[in-house]
Amino acid sequence: MLAKRYLVFEDGSIYEGRKLGSDHLTKGEIVFNTAMTGYQETISDPSYTGQIITFTYPLIGNYGINRDDFESLVPTLNGVVVKEASTHPSNFRKQKTFDAVLKEFDIPGISGVDTRSITRKIRQHGVLKAGFTDHAEDIPELVESLKHFELSRDEVPTVSTKSPYVSTGFDLSVVLVDFGKKQNIVRELNARGCNVTVVPYNTSAEEIIRMAPDGVMLSNGPGDPEDVPEAIEMIKGILGKIPFFGICLGHQLFALSQGATSFKMKFGHRGANHPVKDLATGKVALTSQNHGYAIDADSVEQTDLEVTHIALNDQTVEGLKHKTLPAFSVQYHPEACPGPTDSNYLFDQFVSMMNEFKANEKERYTNA
Repeated sequence: MLAKRYLVFEDGSIYEGRKLGSDHLTKGEIVFNTAMTGYQETISDPSYTGQIITFTYPLIGNYGINRDDFESLVPTLNGVVVKEASTHPSNFRKQKTFDAVLKEFDIPGISGVDTRSITRKIRQHGVLKAGFTDHAEDIPELVESLKHFELSRDEVPTVSTKSPYVSTGFDLSVVLVDFGKKQNIVRELNARGCNVTVVPYNTSAEEIIRMAPDGVMLSNGPGDPEDVPEAIEMIKGILGKIPFFGICLGHQLFALSQGATSFKMKFGHRGANHPVKDLATGKVALTSQNHGYAIDADSVEQTDLEVTHIALNDQTVEGLKHKTLPAFSVQYHPEACPGPTDSNYLFDQFVSMMNEFKANEKERYTNA
């Protein structure tokens, strides 16, 4: 029988369960994810830095963990909450159990709790601070510490690459600004022949322009977009000079750079089945999402941007493009790991934009 562990909320709520993962007990912002598969990609998504994930799907770990499906080398979340963690996974690719990987990366968790109740709590009250303890007598002290616990504001510097590196392709050259990128963004660009140079979050516009890329990709990442002012200035510096495509946090930073504003959502979008409508075609795609901030639709009206996609569940902004310049963004994850591949075509649109911009530049140079 596994030892007891307690999940404690800042409002004093207590969930008693069984110990999972590391003995290193943590605190963090607790959120929920509704995806039914892809738990390995989820726990290794840097956008969860500092957070505790509640998995709404009742069984996690049933197909194990393998070496190939990580979205980052070192997971940076603060904990996991599950109804049941499989101890005997079955899959030809499995190499480790869910619990073993949590221990390896020093991530605590809890199993055997009512995740439906936790999800309802977060939906009703919004995201809350929570923490783990293995001793019932420590709960009052933990509740008090959670009330004064300050959430980190430096998540992006924590997870961004510290120096540039290249993932080789054979055609177009893309600079990927790493705010906490998922590895499948690189895979999708490489699959389209792009030579990808991954650079730190605080790389300047001047540095990027000197690299002479055909395009710039703004990655996903954790936290509040207002905490990354360096990126906002960089985007202003490359707009109109280099085509770019932003995803998730990159989308929010693009919007802020043009004068729009963001807000913190009550409980965010985290899952792999969020319906999004393309306003130009009327088509609806199921999308993978992971964000706690969104762009204020009214603020977009005062900018040179236009809304291209909306979330059908709550009508929030899910896509933007510049009215005259080669730049667009989406709030969701077209690289979709985990999730449906409905939106992979956006990478093709980005490639087409780069090729068109490149051809136009060549024509202008020829006719000059």
